[in-house]
Amino acid sequence: MAKSSIKQIEQDEKKILNELLKNSNKSINDIAKTCKFSRQKVWRVIKNLEKNHTIWGYTTVVDEEKLNKKGYILLIKRNNKTFPDKLIKKIIDRDLTNNGKKIDAEIINSFFTHGIYDWVICFNANDIREAKSFIEEVNKLYGEYISESYLIEKMFTAVSSRVTNPEIKKLNDFFKV
Repeated sequence: MAKSSIKQIEQDEKKILNELLKNSNKSINDIAKTCKFSRQKVWRVIKNLEKNHTIWGYTTVVDEEKLNKKGYILLIKRNNKTFPDKLIKKIIDRDLTNNGKKIDAEIINSFFTHGIYDWVICFNANDIREAKSFIEEVNKLYGEYISESYLIEKMFTAVSSRVTNPEIKKLNDFFKV
């Protein structure tokens, strides 16, 4: 295949991905119209992007408040102990997600990072007590490898998954005394 063909395929994929990023619920027909591609081409490109894991899945952005949930962020700094293979397997097997569900805490995002903190976990819980119970689960699983952890409660979500909160004007309330 010629390099220009590969380059063109990549450009086409990016066009389609950009449309999906704007609204993953958009129909294949609408994406095809916007990108000026055939419906079949859009379908084929999306299937290939799913197959090669460029697209991991699809989600809905939900207002936690309307679910009577609160959002929390857990910042974790690890110590210098080497993680044994058994512990890495627990992380990969998502043991924390399963343990969190038992106390009604749900992991929304989990990032391993480079910087002051090594792991960032965004999760929802009913209240601060459940959030602290979730931290206890984290400490049960990984405590001997953690040097510090900090819990932060989200007060307002302005943007989530590239989608602006439709009630963004409520952000005014956080800046008024």
